Amino acid sequence: MASDDIALLAEALSKTHVGYGELSYKGQGLKLDNTESVKELVREIEEYQGLRALRLEGNTVGVEAAQAIAKALECKDQLQSCHWSDMFTGRLRSEIPTALRSLGSALMTAGARLRELDLSDNAFGPDGIKGIETLLKSSACHSLQELRLNNCGMGIGGGKILAAALTECHEQSSALGAPLKLKVFQAGRNRLENEGATALALAFQLMGSLEEVHMPQNGINHAGVTALATAMQHNPHLRILNLNDNTFTKRGALAMAQALRHLRTVQVINFGDCLVRSEGAIALSAVLREGLPTLKVSRGVCGWITHSCLICSFLCSGAKSVLWGDHGSCSTEPDEEEDEEVEDEENGKEMKEKGVKDDRESPVKLEPTCHPEILSFLSSLTAETLLKLGDNRTGLIQQHVDVSDPDKVADAFLRISSLYSDDHEVKKAVLETIDILLKKAFSGSSLQTYSFLSTLLVMLGLLKGEGKVKKVQVLPGHLLVLEHAVQQDYFPQDHATLSIRLDAILKRTRLNITFQHCLHQSVFTTYKN
Repeated sequence: MASDDIALLAEALSKTHVGYGELSYKGQGLKLDNTESVKELVREIEEYQGLRALRLEGNTVGVEAAQAIAKALECKDQLQSCHWSDMFTGRLRSEIPTALRSLGSALMTAGARLRELDLSDNAFGPDGIKGIETLLKSSACHSLQELRLNNCGMGIGGGKILAAALTECHEQSSALGAPLKLKVFQAGRNRLENEGATALALAFQLMGSLEEVHMPQNGINHAGVTALATAMQHNPHLRILNLNDNTFTKRGALAMAQALRHLRTVQVINFGDCLVRSEGAIALSAVLREGLPTLKVSRGVCGWITHSCLICSFLCSGAKSVLWGDHGSCSTEPDEEEDEEVEDEENGKEMKEKGVKDDRESPVKLEPTCHPEILSFLSSLTAETLLKLGDNRTGLIQQHVDVSDPDKVADAFLRISSLYSDDHEVKKAVLETIDILLKKAFSGSSLQTYSFLSTLLVMLGLLKGEGKVKKVQVLPGHLLVLEHAVQQDYFPQDHATLSIRLDAILKRTRLNITFQHCLHQSVFTTYKN
């Protein structure tokens, strides 16, 4: 080692003691290649009694140097915090796992009980995770509370290895009566994608102790987001959830909205640049309305939300004090149809692998033994076939429409209300049927109610939704029956002021002047500015 380098190291070492129990070489830019280059550093570690934290970030450590440092750590049983981010700059990727194994082995030999492990900004890929796999499974990590692996290039394979290691650590520590209780997990910019995120979600669900989860920029779409949403419901003390710059779309956003209803201690949510779509924004706004008592900061719900949706999400939710981040410009939107095709293709593959039949093309779900008259009605939608169902029509229809599915209910509403006319019998049959159908649909959760209303508005073309949603030609019956419905006791009062302005309705429905008077009555008067 050159004399100038030794002098620099000596100077750095003179400044290393930072507070009680911490030895820091942070940001010194030292190039530590071999045993000679770390001679003084090793001496400092060996002589430091009660070493609890070691900071090596911002230097570059080779295999031989790592082995020498590891030797010095073998007697440091009080070590709790390893801040080892950004310490392999310029090293061959094949070197890093070997260096990590040496350091991890030393911690296990010492009998250390780690609380913090930070290996962020080390581009070691899946092989790097293999380098710490044994450490993560060991008793040295049974006490681990904070794990930071930002920007490590783990990929799907690394995510799966990490998930398996955390699961085994939890199982072994639980068997000893002191289960792993990881509180902070950070793994942003790791290309985990759906498979890696889903594997980690299972580990998170098992632990149930997380307070902070940061997984931005991982290429996760609705399948992985849904898995994470399910896992978060099993972590009731979660305070911070950062999934920025992943792709929720409607399905992921609905799943996450459902999860948030169970997270009563959440303080910070970051769903920025997550393409939650209009219906997802409405669902998330519904959760805000129901109340998240400790929420302080909410960023996101940005993903190309339409202006109508912003009106809808805020007016329907009644949210007054929480800001959903920077909404940006809504004038330029992505190709929603292309995006939905990719999502449908992925979903179709998943369903095919599981042997599940895709019934999204069948708007009304029928039982295998469908009543002949209801089958006739659904196949030939006319006022005559509706009346032929007789007095039991409402019972038959509600038996054969899956009210837990907002799409099915919205479709049934539109098909039945399209038959509305001035004929007394037909009008009575339509309104009675709709009343029973909606009463049952609204008996579910508030989130389900919001989903139905947003789906209905999308199908009517009054709210921009997913590209594949089939819009209907708006008929007078649709609006008149809706007007009737909002006046009924079963209709939730907090939804009565639907967030579409009167001029938008008139413009899109193309109704002639005869019906405009009807639109100005009752609920529709609330749309006036």
